[in-house]
Amino acid sequence: MSVNYSGSYTRTWSPDGEIAFLALSDGTRLRYLKTGQGPTLVLLHTVRTQRDYFQRLIPLLKDRFTIYALDYPALGWSDIKPGASYQEPALRKAIFEFIETLNLTDVTLVGESLGATLSLTVSTELGERVTQIVALNAYDYPQGVERANLLASFIVKALRVPVVGLIFSKLNNPMILGGVMAGGFYDPNRLPKHFVREQIRSGKRPGYATAETKYLRALPSYIAARSLYPRVETPVTLVYGDRDWSRPKERAEVAALVPGSRLITLPRTGHFSAFERPEDIARIVIDVAKDVAPKLRSAWR
Repeated sequence: MSVNYSGSYTRTWSPDGEIAFLALSDGTRLRYLKTGQGPTLVLLHTVRTQRDYFQRLIPLLKDRFTIYALDYPALGWSDIKPGASYQEPALRKAIFEFIETLNLTDVTLVGESLGATLSLTVSTELGERVTQIVALNAYDYPQGVERANLLASFIVKALRVPVVGLIFSKLNNPMILGGVMAGGFYDPNRLPKHFVREQIRSGKRPGYATAETKYLRALPSYIAARSLYPRVETPVTLVYGDRDWSRPKERAEVAALVPGSRLITLPRTGHFSAFERPEDIARIVIDVAKDVAPKLRSAWR
């Protein structure tokens, strides 16, 4: 697919900003959007989606932050590299390279689902480049998306089976993907049908089916990555929807693992909170930035 086509959907909701690709050390290009003005904010999207996942959140934050929203390797319109790994250490390395290569500093990391887990783990390597983290519905527990609904349980289990998974991935359509994603909402009407169609378009690229099944089989590596949480030294706000796929006990365990973290629970909210409650997420991000800034200024004196 052409680079122009890879940005066409983003332009329907973000007419401004730079759409570009950044090459990692292995040659894989990551697509990203840079928009807004102010301190740096990096957005890390959910499992199986792409940067456009934040289309309702970015407009609420771009007057306060310079925002970078990227597609993970193979997802959205980033390059699909044959034989690539999508285990947590590989994704962590890609995000680390992205931030290091662009020389981003004083970064606020905001991640949802897979992105929340990655925001916590990559912060342990980025050191002082990261000033605060807002981790939304961290994806670090057994079953994962299988807990969304019966359709998701069936489809995801099938996708994780070698050979069979490739067949199911290639059969994907808006009805199936939309049905699975609906299980991540308190109000399924908050899922835009045009976003589902865009994911189907980007998912028709050669090699995508293999990448999708490998991502879903990589969940154990994200559960194992919780061992890094005690090393996080950045202020962390954990946010969970009360209808998230995680269970209260699992959320409490994460809060206990991340030093000094605070936990917020949003009512009437599912797993995809940036889509379902963008105004609430924007307010939390802005409040966190306001809270941390005075502490940084004090440390600099």
